[in-house]
Amino acid sequence: MYNLASLLEDSAERYPDRDAIVFGDTRLSYARVNAAANQVANLLVERGTQRGDKVALSCPNLPYFTIVYFGILKAGGTVVPLNVLLKGREVAYHLGDSEAKAYFCFQGTPELPIGQEGYAGFQQADGCRHFFLITADPTAESPIEGTESLGRATAEQPPTFETVATDEDDTAVILYTSGTTGQPKGAELRHRNMRDNALAGAELFGASADRPDTYLCVLPLFHSFGQTVIQNGAFAFGGTVVMLPRFEAAPALALMAREHVTFFAGVPTMYWGLLGALDDTVDVKALAANLRVAAAGGAALPVEVHKDFERKFGVTILEGYGLSETSPVASFSQYGEPVRVGSIGLPIPGVEMKLIDESWNVIEDGPDQIGEIAIKGHNIMKGYYNRPDATDEAIRDGWFRSGDLGRRDEDGWYYIVDRSKDMIIRGGYNVYPREIEEVLLTHPGVSLAAVIGVPHESHGEEIKAVVILNDGATVTEEELVAWGKQQMASYKYPRIVELVDSLPMTATGKILKRELS
Repeated sequence: MYNLASLLEDSAERYPDRDAIVFGDTRLSYARVNAAANQVANLLVERGTQRGDKVALSCPNLPYFTIVYFGILKAGGTVVPLNVLLKGREVAYHLGDSEAKAYFCFQGTPELPIGQEGYAGFQQADGCRHFFLITADPTAESPIEGTESLGRATAEQPPTFETVATDEDDTAVILYTSGTTGQPKGAELRHRNMRDNALAGAELFGASADRPDTYLCVLPLFHSFGQTVIQNGAFAFGGTVVMLPRFEAAPALALMAREHVTFFAGVPTMYWGLLGALDDTVDVKALAANLRVAAAGGAALPVEVHKDFERKFGVTILEGYGLSETSPVASFSQYGEPVRVGSIGLPIPGVEMKLIDESWNVIEDGPDQIGEIAIKGHNIMKGYYNRPDATDEAIRDGWFRSGDLGRRDEDGWYYIVDRSKDMIIRGGYNVYPREIEEVLLTHPGVSLAAVIGVPHESHGEEIKAVVILNDGATVTEEELVAWGKQQMASYKYPRIVELVDSLPMTATGKILKRELS
């Protein structure tokens, strides 16, 4: 059987009493998680779910997410994880576009009021027949007419289930892209895509069931990074997932200490947050003694953040690269091998990468050659759901074009230059925001920076830096402009600097540059 749910089932059979999930004071064994997922699967089949049916799920990092996720897979369904920040209209779009037959939505708490927005979307969606509300109290009735409480609906379901046999090419998960350039598209990921990407942890991170890791789950599970590298990666090797619904640096550090976390994965802003939260109350040596792997992805990791983390934690961050369309991991720096700071590593086993131009022509090797990264291998999606034109535009002869600009060194290591869509053209010169951000972060007064292009009458675009200063720093906007002029070529340095207290971010911790101006 080639069902992604086998990751849970195999570990439940081998390590039934081992902790699979830790949330607050709750500890769930593999046997218990598997039994709960079986109850969800029985519920879905009872309600008419068939192999290949799409089932949507909106839930923060809570045990419910994992239980429902694997329950859907066991029933032969396709999981459609939704961003928990979506509003009713957006939920309705995703349910309709994916042709979801059922929808599980966390009711939430005063801090996480997801249920009402999800229900608004359910009401507007055609074809979605069943709505299951995941109530904070699993014994409570659903307060919303026309919906069922998940806890009550599964209470009488048997804890055993014969998982539906699926093919490796069946769609296991549909992950929706962010939709920064139009309506979000659903990337169809096969059971093989997701399973092989999770199992890659053995070579990438030295993962082993003989030495199970404890993973801190701060990456949203509805996102491909958290889903594959943390949840599925942990379950593939009998690891323990410690869940935190929303990333906050101080609570994350406290959980790392309490649970002796050995594996941390995050986006760059999370590492920046952890470093900023270190004070005299944090025993960094104890954290470092436990921490075996630190992995980064989702966006380019600033070199200064990389160096500072290694200096304070004694652990080198392994930087990787991927997209929702690549399950997501495409390349990574390998555990136990020397790291090249600033590099996203080498293609993972079974995956190829190359640089291409706008016409798909291969760009030959050279020290300064920059091109769009294209990827081919077992991790590439089936296509965009019901979008054949978009699929044909993105995939040719098995190669997927990423939209990211990169370069390759003489040893085949890749480096991200920037998103092709983020590139600034100032007076005919190509300017890559990441390069400017890296320079700004070397200023002693700068904590975080985002560089964008703004319209300009004569140059086409002008370079603007939006900057957060370190606590106590007194540098002015004008002084940063003058300093940048000394550090960078005349066409590169930002003529406009804006000092802010915070930057807009997505639920996954990426800086939302489109909201800056």
